[in-house]
Amino acid sequence: MIILVINTGSSSLKYQLLEMEHETVLAVGVVERIGERKALVTHKGHPGLDQEKTFEQEQAVMDHRAGLHLVLDLIVDAERGVLTSTGEIDAVGHRVVQGGESFQQTRLINNQVMAAIRDCNPLAPLHNPANLVGIEVAAHLLPDVPQAAVFDTEFHQSMPPAAFLYPLPYSYYKDLAVRRYGFHGTSHKYVFGQAAAEMDRLPAQTNAITLHLGNGCSMAAVKNGKCIDTSMGMTPLAGLMMGTRSGDIDPAIIFHLAAEKGLGVDHISDLLNKESGLKGICGSNDMRDIRRQAAAGQARATLALEMFAYRIKKYIGAYCAVLGRVDTLVFTAGIGENDCQAREDICMGLEGLGIEIDPELNRKLQNRHGPVHRKTSRVQIRVVPTNEELQIARETKALLTRG
Repeated sequence: MIILVINTGSSSLKYQLLEMEHETVLAVGVVERIGERKALVTHKGHPGLDQEKTFEQEQAVMDHRAGLHLVLDLIVDAERGVLTSTGEIDAVGHRVVQGGESFQQTRLINNQVMAAIRDCNPLAPLHNPANLVGIEVAAHLLPDVPQAAVFDTEFHQSMPPAAFLYPLPYSYYKDLAVRRYGFHGTSHKYVFGQAAAEMDRLPAQTNAITLHLGNGCSMAAVKNGKCIDTSMGMTPLAGLMMGTRSGDIDPAIIFHLAAEKGLGVDHISDLLNKESGLKGICGSNDMRDIRRQAAAGQARATLALEMFAYRIKKYIGAYCAVLGRVDTLVFTAGIGENDCQAREDICMGLEGLGIEIDPELNRKLQNRHGPVHRKTSRVQIRVVPTNEELQIARETKALLTRG
């Protein structure tokens, strides 16, 4: 079975083509700056192998239909292609950010599913409309190929009401669906499954705290294979301190800024989403730059790093409390996989919770993958590279196999 995975943004189209018998990536790429005169197209066939075929070019790509048409042409191109025709594609799996309460699992896309996804647009106005465009374009260009929707929120749908409800008047939940949804669910689900397999444990008998730490950051508490809490909320703004997002703050700060600075709702939204977090404290949201600044003695860079680790520690403590027993702590995504100092800063001082990182093993970790805990640690600490595209392909394959 060959599955094309599509992740559509407002001006971008990321894709992977996977052969699922051996879960091999046949092609990967992205079309960026769609709608501009100089869109950037990057395509790799057989990535990482001796026969890798790379294509990179700036050219006009006026809309997503033109973008996907270009992608399909590259996949079957005589020189750079990996298939003889698009007829070899068995299914398309789409990332959809927000599934609301309508979707508990991956769904085969039809008109009713499209309408339900569209109904979720107010909950993810920057993402769901773009995801829908990708679905519509793929259905037009590949009309006979099954299309599946895989939701970022799906893994978190197992949260109990005590975890997902906000202490607001209940009518806002009933009338406007105001509740915690969580995001990065595909990543959390993938790394949890990988960690359980590496520990030779059944997922249904495994408790874990998963940490997706990149420019966007989130955590999940997983009990017996089911997510019971997660740090992001109704939107991706809540929870941990992130690259440019504030994470959890006192809500009354918003009223204070409006009153004292005369800021409007849109200005405050931009402030909290684009100018806060690490960037707000030290001026940069790139962890590599921040570490260089801290090494050079810049106090606010050091402060940003301390705040980042401190707020994650608090969530770890909270999730240890709600899980009762933690079998493993799993780090993933850009910071989680690559920044050994961040992992050490987060874990140091948690020995009372049974979490003991091995600093030497952590620093020498190879290929961003493996255990980094001491032999005496009650809780295993693991680094697992995320692979959301593979998880989407797995979900799509499972759906089609079930019929």
